[in-house]
Amino acid sequence: MSVSIRLSRGGAKKRPYYRIVVANSRSPRDGAFIEKIGTYNPMLAKDDEKRVVLDLERARHWVAVGAQPTDRVARFLDAAGVKERGARSNPKKAEPGEKAKERAEERAAKAAAIAEAANAPAEESAEA
Repeated sequence: MSVSIRLSRGGAKKRPYYRIVVANSRSPRDGAFIEKIGTYNPMLAKDDEKRVVLDLERARHWVAVGAQPTDRVARFLDAAGVKERGARSNPKKAEPGEKAKERAEERAAKAAAIAEAANAPAEESAEA
């Protein structure tokens, strides 16, 4: 059984509140879980100590057993000193998609054609 440490959503509409749970990776996000090891309240200020509450002993246990944290939970565990999170780099993140590149090329071609058309009569009058 593959076990993950992830967030389970609670709270009202537009007022999220998350439990940090250990669950089977195949179970639904808000479904059955094995153990609750903390909470996360994104509505609190980032420097508030109650924003992320973790049971560090249980988190260490589950990481040692082989539970895989999600990216967000891995950030919390790294901040708490439980599991180090490696730096991630995605150099293609800011690169536009294929369609956007095609549109940019079309715009550049149009602009070049307009500039060429504008320069053509000026060259003819200069020759005369």
